[in-house]
Amino acid sequence: MKNLLRTTAIPTLGLRLIVAIIFLSEGIQKFLFPELLGAGRFAKIGFHDPAFWANFTASFEIICSLFILPGLLTRIASIPLLIIMGTAFVTTKWPMLIEKGFWPMAHEYRTDFALTILLFYLLIHGGGRWSFDLKLYGKTEQ
Repeated sequence: MKNLLRTTAIPTLGLRLIVAIIFLSEGIQKFLFPELLGAGRFAKIGFHDPAFWANFTASFEIICSLFILPGLLTRIASIPLLIIMGTAFVTTKWPMLIEKGFWPMAHEYRTDFALTILLFYLLIHGGGRWSFDLKLYGKTEQ
């Protein structure tokens, strides 16, 4: 019974995998399906020069996810992704909140919210036990 109730630290490796796979997939899809998820989507949202911004965003999603995956420069790689998530909220979810109300926005924002919380976790705690960050830079004093 004791083992059933015991708790452990959050497994950062699993969180890194979730974040990296989702952002890698989204970044690649912006290039594969530009009208639906890339420049076309950015034009629909109202970005000036949507092709540039879609490619810029996709590139950061891919590059940062490839750093987060092995836990290399995890905190630094989390920052551009947090900026992307903040921009996504302001350009898509905030207008929905104003127009349709809290619950429809909350439904649409659920995945973005979870990813944002995971990114904040990685920004605060770093790559974790099984990361290149730990191997290269060691454990910080707390």
